[in-house]
Amino acid sequence: MNGVPWESVIAVLGLAVPVTAALWEFFLSGRKRLGYRVQMDTSARDSATSSGPEAGVLQRMQWDGADLRDPSVVLLRIENVGWTPIVEEDYVAPANDAVGIRAAFPGRRVVGMVVTECSHTVLRDFFVPGTPGLGATDGVIRLPKVKLNRRAHYKVLAVLDRVPDFTETDFPDPEVTAGVVGGVRGGTIKRTEYYPFASRPVRWLLAVLVLVSVTQSVSTFTRGEDAVAAPLDCAEGTLHLTGSTAFQPVLERAAEQYTKTCTGARIPLTENSFKGSVPGLDTLAAAGDKAGSEDGRGLGNRLSFSDGPKSDGRPQLLPRPVALSLFTLVVDKGTGVRDLSLEQVREIYAGKITNWKQVRGKDLPVQLVSRNPGSGTRTTLQEQVLEGRPLLATTANDCRSLDTNAPGRCEVGGTPGLLDTVASVPGAIGHSEVGAATARDDVRLVRIDGYPATLEGADEGAYPYWQTEIAYTYGEPPADSIAAGFLRYLANEVGKDIIRSQGHRPCSELDKPLLCRPSGS
Repeated sequence: MNGVPWESVIAVLGLAVPVTAALWEFFLSGRKRLGYRVQMDTSARDSATSSGPEAGVLQRMQWDGADLRDPSVVLLRIENVGWTPIVEEDYVAPANDAVGIRAAFPGRRVVGMVVTECSHTVLRDFFVPGTPGLGATDGVIRLPKVKLNRRAHYKVLAVLDRVPDFTETDFPDPEVTAGVVGGVRGGTIKRTEYYPFASRPVRWLLAVLVLVSVTQSVSTFTRGEDAVAAPLDCAEGTLHLTGSTAFQPVLERAAEQYTKTCTGARIPLTENSFKGSVPGLDTLAAAGDKAGSEDGRGLGNRLSFSDGPKSDGRPQLLPRPVALSLFTLVVDKGTGVRDLSLEQVREIYAGKITNWKQVRGKDLPVQLVSRNPGSGTRTTLQEQVLEGRPLLATTANDCRSLDTNAPGRCEVGGTPGLLDTVASVPGAIGHSEVGAATARDDVRLVRIDGYPATLEGADEGAYPYWQTEIAYTYGEPPADSIAAGFLRYLANEVGKDIIRSQGHRPCSELDKPLLCRPSGS
């Protein structure tokens, strides 16, 4: 049969389909698009089935002194998923109406809301309290007409409660309404996927492209180029994590999510995985020295996390800043103390203040509960808060044997043990990372000079108790190793959400991401 070979026709289709898809998506349908995602919608009923110290927190939420009926938390992301900027005049709304987007929650009322993340700092100016168009009434959140560049976004975190007359078990999905002039599909805001890319017509074209590729591969007996590659972050093998107990909750959650996504990866965690920053670095250095790579490549199966930089003498360990960690002082609730001046903190740890009544607290001897030597939280306390001064000598080898009738000091191995001890010993004071302390209701967080542990306080130089969380590798790990993949995972959006959820701040969100320090330091 004379004519054009059918393999050539398939090849032409294989070229025409992606070109057509690209023209449609990037030059026609992708012109102007406003989208949203519901990244979280968690109710008290969901939390009641969980286990661990966080379980039931939602059920204990209150508003104006009264328990919420059936509280829930929603995280809503608003984004420009098109290829042109969206300005205030683009919103489909009267000129005298400052509201650009409305989010309704049938069956629920809005108790409180806050904008938690902006893709660029200039977006924060649109959400200053009192801004026209910003607020919430009953079950509707109103958002102003925000200017959004291409791929710009912001997030809204809201706490809601069931309205009395709503009796259904499950709440309907949020109803987000908005429109932009000149937008595709009528300009209506659309619910997007996690990675918004292709519209429905383009997905059909891409499906045709897949069929073309498969047919062409079968007809020409190629070497199987239709295999699907694993994501860049995924790698096979076993990864060993060690180091900071303060960062342990982040790593446990990230390891769980990573192994679900990357089925060929294993990250075994045991009670000996996290013993403190210095022990973790020692373990990593010992493993690297024992491996003794002949080609000079670094270990690809080990990472250690440290609260702050390593000490001298470990030239093989390479740092990668991951997050800014905020720490806090915690006290037994019976002390009657909520705030201490920086000078009072230093005098307490120097043994000059030995009873809480000296700082207008209760008549209780001060019991200092510290982490063991090698703890990054302890080292940060000494360096950042106590001006490098050493701690007092211990008066008891076991915190359970402290003489509570006289001031004393003892040491524990990890953050959970420290918090347990502070909660159970009258007059106790200790130190912890913010996330772990906030999750407890049996200890009290102490402000320093009136400032709580916040990034804003650290940025202004008012709050001193913070440190950079650093991931260390032994040498440069291979790019395709599980260590390198896990580090990339922590730096992407899912990893950053996990870091943020535990009270830390990803380095990429700071003004100086490479240094990963507050802007004022």
